[in-house]
Amino acid sequence: MELSALLTSAGINIGLCLLLFSLYSILRKQPSNKDVYFGRSLAQMQSRRHDPHWFDRFVPSPSWIVKAWELPEEEILAIGGLDAVVFVRTLVFSIRIFSISSIVCMALVLPLNYFGKEMQHKEIPSESLEVFTTQNVKEGSRWLWAHTLALYVISCSACILLYFENKSIIEMRLSHISGSSQNPCYFAVLVRGIPQSSEESYSDLLKRFFMKNYPSRYLSHQMVYQCGKIQKLMKTAGKMYDMFSNHSSQQVCAPCGFCGGRSNAFSILPNEPEVIEKGKIDLNTTNLRGGGKESAAAFVFFKTRYAAASVAQALQSSNPMLWVTELAPEPRDVYWSNLCIPYRQFWMRKIATTVATTVLLLFFLLPVALVQGLANLEKLGQMFPFLKGVLEKKLMNELVTGYLPPVVLVLFLYMVPPLMILFSTVEGSISRSRRKKAACCKVLYFTIWNVFFVNLIYGTVITKLDGFPSLKDLFNGKLLNGNLPTNLADRAVPALVKFFITYVLTSGWTSLACELVQLYGLFCNFVYKSIFKKKHGPFDGGWTFPFHTEVPKVLLFGLIGFAFSVLAPLILPLLLIYFSLAYLVYRNQILNVYLFEYDSGGRYWPIIHNTTVFSLLLGQIIAVGLFILKESSICLGFTSLLIACTVLFNEYCRRRFHPVFNRIAAQVLIEMDQQDDQSRRDVIYQQLHSSYCQLEWITCDSCKSRFSGNSGEEGCKQGLFWPLLLMLLP
Repeated sequence: MELSALLTSAGINIGLCLLLFSLYSILRKQPSNKDVYFGRSLAQMQSRRHDPHWFDRFVPSPSWIVKAWELPEEEILAIGGLDAVVFVRTLVFSIRIFSISSIVCMALVLPLNYFGKEMQHKEIPSESLEVFTTQNVKEGSRWLWAHTLALYVISCSACILLYFENKSIIEMRLSHISGSSQNPCYFAVLVRGIPQSSEESYSDLLKRFFMKNYPSRYLSHQMVYQCGKIQKLMKTAGKMYDMFSNHSSQQVCAPCGFCGGRSNAFSILPNEPEVIEKGKIDLNTTNLRGGGKESAAAFVFFKTRYAAASVAQALQSSNPMLWVTELAPEPRDVYWSNLCIPYRQFWMRKIATTVATTVLLLFFLLPVALVQGLANLEKLGQMFPFLKGVLEKKLMNELVTGYLPPVVLVLFLYMVPPLMILFSTVEGSISRSRRKKAACCKVLYFTIWNVFFVNLIYGTVITKLDGFPSLKDLFNGKLLNGNLPTNLADRAVPALVKFFITYVLTSGWTSLACELVQLYGLFCNFVYKSIFKKKHGPFDGGWTFPFHTEVPKVLLFGLIGFAFSVLAPLILPLLLIYFSLAYLVYRNQILNVYLFEYDSGGRYWPIIHNTTVFSLLLGQIIAVGLFILKESSICLGFTSLLIACTVLFNEYCRRRFHPVFNRIAAQVLIEMDQQDDQSRRDVIYQQLHSSYCQLEWITCDSCKSRFSGNSGEEGCKQGLFWPLLLMLLP
């Protein structure tokens, strides 16, 4: 691939980015799109923006860039919690490390690669990309020390930056825990695997068990009910309310009639049930047992935070599958439908999702083979002779090799995150944050394997075989005969630099522009308002931040950067531009678009740290293969020492920092317990049952809101909805 093909791809993607950025700065000013671009909190738009002929609404402006740049970290913490801060800090870390890498490698390594062999160079646009890689360095070159020095600078800088990021995020996590001392989740333990008894109910058995074993610490408990029946009742009540609202001459502010605003169509009957008092419902007096069957799970509340933590970490029974305890998630984070799953099913569900993920991995070999076929036109022409005439044209050649392969791969990758969310749900995650974190890990492993490693293997095989490899070829010795690091350094990584550079341009730059414009949300909003003539779009109120798609994407680009930093430095400035754009785009999205309904307390950081260290080690291992290939024993020895130091650094961080993300320190919990006075403790005790009341956290199918349990005038608890629901309960 010539440099001109890369410039063609860069030109196309830069043009798309400029077009989409300009389009965004115009579309965000249109009042009809406020649901799409200001979903988190609808901005107070100036009156002139409601004038359809106002000129300023149709002129691109960079004002959103200034607001995103000036957004302080404290406001990000207030908006999105610690998870949002961790994601932004990941981008900041990437900008810092790839700034250092770009300066060192572009100034030191790239010239040595370019002049590595005695040859007559062409004009720069006509040069092959392989000339700028280590493939152009001759064996035994005395200049390979520069590559080793650059590798040391990058690795040491990354470790130092990671250390300080670990330290800073740990401090923020401890502050987050201390600042939410009244959160009921610190007093609650989720108990699953309650044994079945023919003589007494789950509730009576659980109370007897904890009163016997923890008489001085046990406070009370709240059973979990099989929520299918309750959800059906909620849906029926919603339909009844819709039916009544449709006959009303006055429409409330939302289509379903539940979400805010005063309703003058109905009045509450004076003979309401006694459980409704001043817009508030005592759900403990509601006969939920008639509306749903008890499941073998419950929330058990304790008198102190330390007592709850010690019970959660203890093995309660000689049978580990009975009386399983763990600290409860936050009430807003609980994934209620999975709490009813019998605990003994979890290992079977884990196996089933692992098998399904493996099948998907094997299926994805076909799209990768197609992508590599497009990237290797000579082999493609041999396989399909009727395409030779078309592919010989220069413009078509540059378009197919420089732009089409990553586009095809990105389109296939769009199907992966929804499937991984489904697999994580089937596994039985008990919290929404844990479900999204599990999906994030699956998407990350899937992306790294298919986008990086399988592309490397296929790219190497296609150049060695006379056609596309079969699955049999993929797993036998024909693919990478000999030493794996040597093969990667010799053929795979330098030869595939063209594909990964175009992948950064397409899946990086252009996807950020699409993320900013929100093409899917814009299309749905147009359909709802223009075709269905609805007042509100489907995303009125915003949607949650997609950590399971964005975190793996950022980490994949980091892995590509570390793997190519020494071998093909030309990719580093492009990655630096990507991370800089991502920093602005995601800060804008956090400020305006996405909701953060729950906060895992920064638990994505260990995933980010481990992946970054893995990327560092991968780059160092590929460099080992390079130095073996180039017969440089001194550089090989220094790089082996660097690998050992990186492993030791990771082990230190794993022991020093990562346990804080898995458990809460007893010292912190005891200090919070000591700071409580009796009046504050009594207030928390009174809120425990209402906080974990299952009925209040079921999602309303009609208005997509959640019950907060704090006020009779909030969410779906307004008007006739709650009386209708209570009438439906047996």
